[in-house]
This record gives sequence, structure tokens and C-alpha cells, in this order.
Amino acid sequence: MPRDATTGGSLTQTAYERLRADVLACRLRPGERVRINDLCEHLSVSLSAVREALSRLAAEGFLVAEPQRGFRVAPISAEELRDLTAVRVEIEGLCLRRAIAAGDVAWEEQLVAAHHRLSRTPEREEGDENRVGEAFATAHAAYHRALVAGCDSPWLLRLREILYAQGERYRRLSVPLARRPRDLKREHREIMEAALARDADRAVALLARHMELTAAILLEAEGDGPGLAVTRSQPGT
Repeated sequence: MPRDATTGGSLTQTAYERLRADVLACRLRPGERVRINDLCEHLSVSLSAVREALSRLAAEGFLVAEPQRGFRVAPISAEELRDLTAVRVEIEGLCLRRAIAAGDVAWEEQLVAAHHRLSRTPEREEGDENRVGEAFATAHAAYHRALVAGCDSPWLLRLREILYAQGERYRRLSVPLARRPRDLKREHREIMEAALARDADRAVALLARHMELTAAILLEAEGDGPGLAVTRSQPGT
């Protein structure tokens, strides 16, 4: 068993951040059983740090605790995707409207800078066209956060962050399943331009379409046969 080189709290936070990143990137796939001893070795942290990190992720809905059996990555489904997307559209729309109403020049500058970085970052992982690059995922999250940063309701922003994280697994899974061309750069640019023009109705409509298209890609693939089902681990794995 590896030794803890720092405080327990730091180790738990490190384990939490790495495990959360693995879940969001689907390196730990929906439905997959989490093997705690393997994680201790992989992360070089103690059993207690891993267990605390897993419990925190379960509380946030990324993992499911099974009595006497440990943890599994939370499953995904078409039903949850539809519900999650509908709620995200409502909450993100509220945040964006309030950001457009209350946002100042500093908000505009932050949004333009975040969009510029996103537009210059390759979407796919180098050498693997079926996987979203980590740099793009970071830039994408920063852009969407900047888009609503002018919102004057901390509680709405907290809810948006929770929903965005839950939607991230679905977004990444949609990348290799797209059966129609998609111009992400245009989508992001048009949302930004509408927000900067203080055209709340257009900006909110474009943002809703942006999120709904991601859901549609997965739901179409599900209807064709593989889709969401191929992401689930087999029982007993």
C-alpha cells in the first residue's frame, strides 16, 4: 500500500478530483464497478482517502453505493438524458438572461476571451478521434461558465454547475456517435454574439438548441441500436 505523502484532506481531494475527471471523461464508464483496492494503487493514496472520495462522488450523483458491494459509476439512460436536458435548458436560460441583463464590460471581456480560447482548441484527443480532448473539455466548460458569469444569482449559478457536470458525461459520449455534421464553432460564436448584442431571446434560444442537439445525437443513436446502451458495463464486471 502506498504511503500518504501529504495530509489526509489533501489526499482525499486529489483522489476526488482524479476520480471525478475519470467519470466525466467516461474512462470509468457508466455502470462500471469501482474496484477500491485498484484505485488505491492507481492513485497512490490510502484506502480511507479513496473511500471518502467515493462517498463524496456518490453524494453528488456520479456514483451509486451498493450495500455490501461497494460502488458503481452511475448509469445513464435516455429517460434521464431527456429530463436532464430539459432542466438544463430552463436553468441555463435563466442564468443567461440574468447575465445579459446584469453583465458589465468585465463580463463581456471574460466571455470574449473564453470564446477565443475555445475556438483555438482542437476538439478531439490527439491520436483518438473518438475522444474529446481534455484541453477542449476545460475550455468548453470555461466558455459556458463565462457565458453566464454575469448572472446575479449565486444559487442559480450553483445549480447550473451541478447540471453542467451531470451533462458532461452525455456530451462526451455523443462525440463518436454523431451521424450528422455539426459546426460547434459556429454554435458557440452565435451564442456569444447574441449575448454581447444583449439579445436575450435569441441567445437563450441558441443555447437551448445547442444543448438539445447534443441530446438528439445520443437519442438518435439509441434508436438505431447502440447509443446509450453500448456505454453500460455488463453485469458482474
